Amino acid sequence: MKELLETSVAEPAPARPAPRLHYAWIVAAVALVVLVGSAGFRSAPGLMMDALHNEFGWSYATISSAVSVNLTLYGLTAPFAAALMDRFGVRLVVVCALLTIATGSGLTILMTEAWQLILCWGVLVGLGSGSMAGAFATTISGRWFQARQGLVTGVLTAAGAAGNLIFMPVLAALVEGAGWRTAVVVVSLAATAVAVPVLVLMRERPADLGLLPYGATEAPARPVVEGSAIARSLRVLRDAARSRVFWLLAASFAICGATTAGLVGTHFIPAAHDHGMPVTTAASLLALVGVFDVIGTIASGWFTDRFDSTRLLIIYYALRGVSLLLLPSLFGHSLRPPILAFVVFYGLDWVATVPPTVALCRRHFGADAPIVFGWVLAAHQIGAAVVAGLAGLARDRFGDYDATWYAAGALCAVAVGCCLFLQGGRRGRG
Repeated sequence: MKELLETSVAEPAPARPAPRLHYAWIVAAVALVVLVGSAGFRSAPGLMMDALHNEFGWSYATISSAVSVNLTLYGLTAPFAAALMDRFGVRLVVVCALLTIATGSGLTILMTEAWQLILCWGVLVGLGSGSMAGAFATTISGRWFQARQGLVTGVLTAAGAAGNLIFMPVLAALVEGAGWRTAVVVVSLAATAVAVPVLVLMRERPADLGLLPYGATEAPARPVVEGSAIARSLRVLRDAARSRVFWLLAASFAICGATTAGLVGTHFIPAAHDHGMPVTTAASLLALVGVFDVIGTIASGWFTDRFDSTRLLIIYYALRGVSLLLLPSLFGHSLRPPILAFVVFYGLDWVATVPPTVALCRRHFGADAPIVFGWVLAAHQIGAAVVAGLAGLARDRFGDYDATWYAAGALCAVAVGCCLFLQGGRRGRG
């Protein structure tokens, strides 16, 4: 009996087999669903612009102001959301954000005044969607992946395009057929539904499951979170603001927002409609932009793992500027090869800027990169908000959007200049 006990003590316990699928990919899949939904929820105002104008008599500038508030809060929320995720957990922050979106979009069916649109779609949906902005994707890829960070960042960024691809045609058909109120109810229900997989499957860190980040050979040090999320976000901003790199990234990304979400994302559909194109056709084109954006952003993530991020940004902004300068001559009342060529070319470049921008934040700011990127994203959304409002004013004043496309092309040239200056400081923080 004694020999049997000694033998049993000496035998090691059988090792647990390694899981065939690292849980990091499950977390990334949940994040993908969240970001797809978040992007789709934000797409509704552009689709409803003509319907709200016709029903309430609100000007395009008034309706665009709600979009501007939404885009501003979307950006300003991001750095604080990243700090809140560190302090209270990703799952709690994301679920609260989704329920805020559901509340804001649902309440719009009761509105009768323009300020209510600004409150519901501008403030509530802006705060909710901002809590799931690029800082969320940066947090997930940084915590769960050591290998393939650029690729995962690209895939999660492409979720925004996929959201437009899925939601834009559906919401456009609902607005045209059943009315804008039906569309916002669908958005509200979808935001609530997306919260379910977050509650069930989302985990905070690999260490919570006894795992290493994907591709890691040793456990990373768990960051010490002290003080309030607001204080930490402001401290990171103060430190980053001492760096020339931060300001160049923020300026170029502000132009990125101005020339994507602010202009094309908000005003492409009414601009195409001005040339006689049906809203559903224009929405389908914008969704097609999303198809090629998925391809372009994932490819950009792959490029970011292999090539210099600053040079990639120079190429992306230069190509975008050329395409926007050509756009006014491409619009027509029907689908023609030139506008389809624009959709393909511009779509590949839509948010291809995100993976290299995130990589530069990681290179220069280390562990604070998610919050720094949140502030850079805030600049992106402020740029988007300013141009969304100004383009609406230009439409009311001039009767078309032509001047805004030319101005956007010129802004892209400025972004190229910022990135050229960034090359000189890529080895350091100043």
